[in-house]
Amino acid sequence: MLTQEERQIYRRHLQLPEIGEAGQEKLKAARVLVVGAGGLGCPILQYLAAAGVGTLGIVDADQVDRSNLQRQILYGPADLGQLKAEVAGRAVQRINPLVRTEVYTCRARLGNVRELVSKYDVVVDGSDNFPTRYLLNDACVSYGKPLVSGAIYKFEGQVAVFNYQGGPTYRCLFPQPPSAAEAPNCEATGVLGVLPGLVGTAQATEALKVILGIGEVLSGRLWLFDALTFQTRTLKFARRPEQAAINLDTASTTDYADLCGAGVRSISAVELREQLISARPPFLLDVREPQEYASGHLPGATLLPLSALEKGVANLPKQHPVVVYCRSGRRSTQAVERLQTEFGLTNLLNLEGGMLAWEDTAEVPAEIVSFGSAESQ
Repeated sequence: MLTQEERQIYRRHLQLPEIGEAGQEKLKAARVLVVGAGGLGCPILQYLAAAGVGTLGIVDADQVDRSNLQRQILYGPADLGQLKAEVAGRAVQRINPLVRTEVYTCRARLGNVRELVSKYDVVVDGSDNFPTRYLLNDACVSYGKPLVSGAIYKFEGQVAVFNYQGGPTYRCLFPQPPSAAEAPNCEATGVLGVLPGLVGTAQATEALKVILGIGEVLSGRLWLFDALTFQTRTLKFARRPEQAAINLDTASTTDYADLCGAGVRSISAVELREQLISARPPFLLDVREPQEYASGHLPGATLLPLSALEKGVANLPKQHPVVVYCRSGRRSTQAVERLQTEFGLTNLLNLEGGMLAWEDTAEVPAEIVSFGSAESQ
């Protein structure tokens, strides 16, 4: 039963015949897991909380970074360095103290995804990488949970609902993960700040429809949005029985590996510092874009953007150790994989966490690092 306070808060819902008090009670009883508290997760969490979803699980291992503030609107400058899941949980409580939050300051992984997904009624995917998307899909198939999926890239977004009432799964639409070269990367190319707000709100809408059992859910349909033209399209896709049957027990675990991470050796920021002041420091390869390099880089590093990797391969050392880095470690992992598989290099190390990890570790001697303005970080 709804309390008098709840009837006041949700009065506009109660006035809708499609929802009413019975529908609001469904929302109150619902448990929704939101994976990712970034650009998509912020609007998803805000609107699900305001709508009165009873329990919200929040999964995210990242910390708030200055570059997040352009689009992740739950966070402000005072939150820099704090765990997103914890800050988002507090924000949800401010929005609606009647909502219960369950915070998980971790990534969704094969070792914990069963426990996470099995406890919730609906899973909303606000992640930014393909391994997590396939992992969540297979977990939702294993436990019979609907999956509300969203993705953004530059000025475009998409939303669909998978595994809903026997409908198609994520693998029915995308049977195989993309290769490193094919995988979109917003970190390298950027994204319009308002776009995740639009797409995340659409995901929240679909989650509410699934819980309430109203309207035409985006099952077997992919909604596409172009912010530059403000045009939308909806593509239909069918259930593929052989793909829809894949779950956590039958899928290849290589689909869950970090993109291009297999066989990539790494080095920590602390270890790199020690090697840079040694008698034989490694060769440093920066695979970010020129404007990022100009804003701040490790001194002596050679710039070779991931987008133009093949153009400078001939100039790289073949025997001397090469440490490859980017902003967070994602693009550099892709670069190492490509250099190993396409060009046969065996002397590569990926800097774990990239420039962000370098800055977050202990104080670095001034003669080792040269940064640009703080705004570039």
